[in-house]
Amino acid sequence: MALLTDVFLPLVIILLIFWYWYRSQKNKKYYQNVATPPTVPILGNALDFTTTTELLGTFMRYRKDYGGLVKVHIGPLRHFLLVSDYKMLEYLLSSPKIVDKSEDYKFLSSWLGTGLLLADGGPKWKKHRKILTPAFHFQILEQFVDVFDSCSNVLIQKLDKEVGNTSVDVYPFVTLFTLDVICESTMGTKINAQDDVTSDYVQSVKHMCRIIIERSISPVQMYDFLFVFTRNYFIQRRALRILHDKADGVISQRLRELQAQTKTDSEGDSEGIKKKKAFLDLILEAKVDGKPLSQDDIRQEVETFMFAGHDTTASAISFTLYCLANYPEVQKMAYEEQLSIFEDNNEPDVTYANLQSMKYLELVIKETLRLYPSVPIIGRQSGEDFQFDNSWIPKGDTMLLFLYGIHRDPKYFKDPEVFDPNRFENPDNKMPYSYIPFSAGPRNCIGQKFAMLEMKCVLSKILRKFELQPAVPQHNLLLTAETVLKSANGIKIGIKLRK
Repeated sequence: MALLTDVFLPLVIILLIFWYWYRSQKNKKYYQNVATPPTVPILGNALDFTTTTELLGTFMRYRKDYGGLVKVHIGPLRHFLLVSDYKMLEYLLSSPKIVDKSEDYKFLSSWLGTGLLLADGGPKWKKHRKILTPAFHFQILEQFVDVFDSCSNVLIQKLDKEVGNTSVDVYPFVTLFTLDVICESTMGTKINAQDDVTSDYVQSVKHMCRIIIERSISPVQMYDFLFVFTRNYFIQRRALRILHDKADGVISQRLRELQAQTKTDSEGDSEGIKKKKAFLDLILEAKVDGKPLSQDDIRQEVETFMFAGHDTTASAISFTLYCLANYPEVQKMAYEEQLSIFEDNNEPDVTYANLQSMKYLELVIKETLRLYPSVPIIGRQSGEDFQFDNSWIPKGDTMLLFLYGIHRDPKYFKDPEVFDPNRFENPDNKMPYSYIPFSAGPRNCIGQKFAMLEMKCVLSKILRKFELQPAVPQHNLLLTAETVLKSANGIKIGIKLRK
C-alpha cells in the first residue's frame, strides 16, 4: 500500500502539472488584456467566496480594482468571466447567437428541468417561448387585475395585524402574496398561501436558491459526485420533493377545473368575445410539431413560472417597501399620486386604467430595481469562440453578467448610491444596456409587464392604507445573491395606519 501511494501520488501531481501547462499553452490567445485577481494554488479565487453574503461585495471590489471584464478562478478546473463592461453586455445580450444559459444553471435543472428559463437557445426554447408569449398580452394582463387586487386585500389584512410594530420583516408576507398571485392568475388555481405562514413550498424555494449559488462558488459542491456527501444534498432532496408535489398538485387541480367547464365557458363570454387563456391553459392545450407537451414538459414550465413569477416579484416589492419607508419624501409623492387617482382613499378596487396612471410609482419601482435588481447576476455561454475588442473568449466558457454592478456605475447613474426615482423621469435611452433589471434581448423576461402591474397594484393598496416608516432599531440590509436578490437579515420596516 505504501509503495502504491509513493508511486501513485507523484504520478497524479506530475499529470496535473502537465495538464496545467498544456492548457495554458493551448489557451494563450484567450483572455488577453483581461485582468485576474490574485489566486492561490488549486483553489484559485475560491477563498474570496465563503458565503453568499460576500458575493456581491467581492464582485463589486473586483469591478473597481480590475475593470468591467474580470477572469475569476474557482478551484483547479472552473473559471468564469465577470462582465459589467457596457459594450460587452450590449454585445452579449443583443446577440441572437449567444442565448444559451451558462453551466451554473445546471444546478437548477433538478428542479426546473429544461423549462423556458433553463432551455438552451435551440428549437425547444423558441417553440415554447412562442407558445407562452400570448399569455402575457396586455388584454390578458388586464383580466388579472382582479386577482392582483383580491390577493392584495388579503396581504393588507395580514399587515394590519402588524400596525404599531416598529420592525416588521415584510419579505415573508410579500412572498406568500406573490405565490397566491402567480398560482391564481397564470395557473388559474387558488392555493391560499397567505393563510399558511409556515409554507413548506416557500421554504423549499429559499433552500434551493441558496444551494444553487453555494454550489456555483464551491470547489467541492460544484461536482455532483462530491455534492452527494454534503448536507445541502439532503436538504435539496427534501426541497425538490415538496416543490414537485406542489407543481403536480396545481396541474391536477387545473385539469379537474377545465374538465368541469364547457367549451363555451372557456373560450367565450356573453358578448361573444373570445376569452384569453391563462398560462397553464395554454401549456395544457399546446402542441409542438403536432404533439401535446409531455407531462414532464408541462411540469417544468409550471415550476419555472411558479418560481420566476413569485420569488423575483417578492424581492422587488419588498425592497420597494423598504425604500419607501426610508425615503419619506419619495413616499409622500407616491401617496399624493394615489390620492389624485383615487378620490376616495378607501376605495377598495384597482382597475387597469388606475395602474396605467401610476407614473410616479412606476419611477419608484424602476429606481428600486436599479439599486436592488431581483436577479443581480445572469449567466451566458457561447456556442463558439468569439472575439471582443482585443480578447478571444473560448467556446463553452461561462460569462456572468453583473447587472447589480453596472446599475451602480457612476458613468451611467449620477450619485449611484442615492435613491432618486426622478432619474427615470426623462431617460435618454442612449445607453439602454446600463439598466437591465429584466435582462434584455432575445431572452428578456417574458413576464415583466405582468410583474410591473402586480407591483403597482399591491404597492398602491399598501400606500393608501399604511404609512411606512424606517425600522426601529435601524435596519441595514445584508444583501445576499441567492439566485434572486434577498437580504439575509430580512427587509424590515415600521407600519402605521394612515389617518
